[in-house]
Amino acid sequence: MWYPRCDGLLLSHLGYPYMGFLWEALPLVNDYLKRFFKDVQDLAVLCFWAVAGIFRRPFYLREIIEQMDLLGVGSLPIVILTGLFAGMALAIQLAVELVVFGAQSYLGRAVGVSIVREMGPVLTALMVAGRVCAGITAELGSMSVSQQIDALRVLGTDPVKKLVTPRLISAIVMLPVLTVLSDSVAMIGGYLVSVLISHQSFPAYWSSAGQAFTGQNLFGGVIKPFVFGFIIAIVGSHYGLQTEGGTRGVGRYTTHAVVVASTLILIFNFLITKLLISLYGWRT
Repeated sequence: MWYPRCDGLLLSHLGYPYMGFLWEALPLVNDYLKRFFKDVQDLAVLCFWAVAGIFRRPFYLREIIEQMDLLGVGSLPIVILTGLFAGMALAIQLAVELVVFGAQSYLGRAVGVSIVREMGPVLTALMVAGRVCAGITAELGSMSVSQQIDALRVLGTDPVKKLVTPRLISAIVMLPVLTVLSDSVAMIGGYLVSVLISHQSFPAYWSSAGQAFTGQNLFGGVIKPFVFGFIIAIVGSHYGLQTEGGTRGVGRYTTHAVVVASTLILIFNFLITKLLISLYGWRT
């Protein structure tokens, strides 16, 4: 039996313009979903082999130390500046608002809770993602388009073990250190503002700030950088290994890596915060 061909043009002529548009969009949606789930699958496989590589020989200690230096020491200036001005800006905003309620004495505590719980880990991770994730993708992408990764496979070297695992270890180790440093600098920036604007004394600010450093707050502020470091290393390595299309492809995949890593950092920040509040309540 013959059936009339049903496509977007026919539906439009029959008086269903929106149905015609949807019909034409179905192949695009189908292709996008296929690419999305393939990326998720490849990312999951890369996560498995990168984590497994931590416990398998050889350990490439030289590469791990080199990546720690590039990620940690190289990120110090931007982390310090970010923490300092974030703490100062937050203290200014809180000082103005707390004056309305006559609660200037809680400035140190408010700054400490905000920095330790949220702003310190998230801002540090975003700054490091913009610098390190882009660098990882560009480096591995350049190796991929120049067939250096294929050469490693020919020589019998596992590219994931050689290239991804050292970056994963360095990110997981160094990002919490950078976060603690950023938090410390932010608290100092908040103190400077409290002295200049709220005219608080040294003991008044730091005794109030000390109330924010509870075990629950510190645990939440430290556990997040481990997850964020894992995201930065894995996403950067994934897009670097998937790079194709020459130098233009390197730039395109680098941009994608930074955007995806930053988005995942914000998503997992919410999920971890919700989980910790559900477990501990996080009452200060």
